[in-house]
Amino acid sequence: MSAAARFDRGHTDDLMSFLAASPSPYHAVANAAERLEKAGFRQVAETDAWDAETSAASATASGGRYVLRGGAIVAWYVPEGSAAHTPFRIVGAHTDSPNLRVKPQPDSGAHGWRQVAVEIYGGPLLNSWLDRDLGLAGRLTLRDGSTRLVNIDRPLLRVPQLAIHLDRSVSSEGLKLDKQRHLQPVWGLGDDVRDGDLIAFLEEECGLPAGEVAGWDLMTHSVEPPAYLGRDRELVAGPRMDNLLSVHAGVAALTAVAASGEPLPAIPVLAAFDHEENGSQSDTGADGPLLGTVLERSVFARGGGYEDRARAFAATVCLSSDTGHAVHPNYAERHDPTHHPRVNGGPILKVNVNNRYATDGSGRAVWAAACEKAGVPFQSFVSHNSMPCGTTIGPITAARHGIRTVDIGVAILSMHSARELCGADDPYLLANALVAFLES
Repeated sequence: MSAAARFDRGHTDDLMSFLAASPSPYHAVANAAERLEKAGFRQVAETDAWDAETSAASATASGGRYVLRGGAIVAWYVPEGSAAHTPFRIVGAHTDSPNLRVKPQPDSGAHGWRQVAVEIYGGPLLNSWLDRDLGLAGRLTLRDGSTRLVNIDRPLLRVPQLAIHLDRSVSSEGLKLDKQRHLQPVWGLGDDVRDGDLIAFLEEECGLPAGEVAGWDLMTHSVEPPAYLGRDRELVAGPRMDNLLSVHAGVAALTAVAASGEPLPAIPVLAAFDHEENGSQSDTGADGPLLGTVLERSVFARGGGYEDRARAFAATVCLSSDTGHAVHPNYAERHDPTHHPRVNGGPILKVNVNNRYATDGSGRAVWAAACEKAGVPFQSFVSHNSMPCGTTIGPITAARHGIRTVDIGVAILSMHSARELCGADDPYLLANALVAFLES
């Protein structure tokens, strides 16, 4: 690593703690906000008027601000002397992961089993949720409109797989799961399914009066903690790396740049959105107005007008950081034959000429320069021509805001599993590259 490096394996240790403490998007942004607060950032309310002080230039991290809405957070730091037309350098990511989410009428059951009715969120690898001890986490909305985070981080639910004796074809024909019938977890015994039982249980767990909860956004999570794996502990297994790995790296990079107090040519920003896994179309998703509104208000609070806003956006660059696919040793034929990203080989540049990723040649140059400055190697990823390509918040951000956007990330295995796998070095290599990008 070069002298520019800010992070080492300790960053990966901290990532594992962040993953374990963030079983839902709401917990992820709360933990991100806590780290920002410790670095001197302060929350601003969207409902308040933003004056010059709200977006004031500052030589210290005390000039950092953030907006928190549901499962999304946007944070920025205005360097001293920034003009109203100063461009932004944005690290974009998302806070949500595929999982099983609780339905509006959660209490279910049959044949002496008490169950929780769940809906499939995003595109999870369904088999990875079978026979796994699951907790329950998310957000409770109370009768007065306030919210309370809840995290039952102990074995509470389980989706039991059918025994092979009752499905002899599973070994020869593969596992076939019906999303409605086969994914409903059990959480107890009893012939009497009592309406409101799950919410009453959560009220008791949270010390709330009975009937206090008026709404909920709840999801399952594996209670198995992240862990180093392998002979030399060069791998990390854990949940929600897609995409809390990028959120964690973005927070670390933004706070490091703000703490340095060094002169910066652009305003560093972290934008972590919810609902990427189902299309980003929400008030907290990348296809919503949140990022554009925050950036515009920052320009206007510094005395700028529409012309300043247009100049700032025209020179702005966003790195859309999301996990990608490392070459799989058992399925190498599913990858492009000339692009085989390896774990611990450095972060990846993601390219798709049909704009499923937003990277173009000029974006590649921006990314290459950041990696060179940080002393970080990077790899390129492109999908096999016969395999459909996934997408990210990158093309959405580019199209919605007219901002040059580059898609990058860390290569992992088991994407969308309840438990994913990455290299132990790649998270801190990504964070170092993000610091260099924000400083450039």
